[in-house]
Amino acid sequence: MVSITSWNINSVRLRMPIVERFLQEEAPDVLCLQEIKCQEHQFPYKAFEELGYTHFAVHGQKGYHGVATVSRIPLKEFSRHDWQDNGEARHVGVELLGPGQGMILENVYVPAGGDEPDREVNVKFGQKLDFLERMTRWADKVDRPTMIVGDFNIAPLESDVWSHKQLLKVVSHTPIEVETLQRFKDAHGWTDIGREHIRDPDRYFSWWSYRSKDWRANDRGRRLDHMWASPELAKQATGHRVLEDARDWEKPSDHIPITTEFAL
Repeated sequence: MVSITSWNINSVRLRMPIVERFLQEEAPDVLCLQEIKCQEHQFPYKAFEELGYTHFAVHGQKGYHGVATVSRIPLKEFSRHDWQDNGEARHVGVELLGPGQGMILENVYVPAGGDEPDREVNVKFGQKLDFLERMTRWADKVDRPTMIVGDFNIAPLESDVWSHKQLLKVVSHTPIEVETLQRFKDAHGWTDIGREHIRDPDRYFSWWSYRSKDWRANDRGRRLDHMWASPELAKQATGHRVLEDARDWEKPSDHIPITTEFAL
């Protein structure tokens, strides 16, 4: 069995206490973090090593973005794609070398896209769509058992948001974003593992805004975080779970960890 977690941590150094709690309580084999918000030399390697996570692939930058994959099982860095086309640290890929040997695990942080869903007036929205198009061209050539996880910043299904009607014109759930993400999905025939195990139309959220005072009572969530796998690899997934309680931990991220288990 190999278990893999994805979590937009929103500053790994600030939230190391809840990362430690999660690793002690849930103990996945591999943890993929997004928005680490630090340079590679600032990453808290020692804290992870003390918890038994001694293998790293870290792609960071000063103060923003950044991704890191930490693991109890051996891995080697496999790729760094600049899908943003501006040098931002938003992706790192690894190859697993121990259990799960041969699996490629891609960890990505897709741009949020700003507030206005119109590339003519909002450069960030155009950058997001272009990022996804570059990912799509890459996915078209993927020829190994691959899993891509991370904060996609898109909630594609009606059941992935608290109100389909109210969010249709809100960045993350607009038709153009959903269509663009679907093209990426089709390019490799990815399987959306979360929705294989938590079936549409069941509620499935992974993010709740900090602006919501009582996130649990209001429950205005969105499913922005995803774990997708190559079709054959996806068949080996035995379980998928979300840890909503982590949104209540001290100084939480606005995202929660999601985990998939494989019988490899």
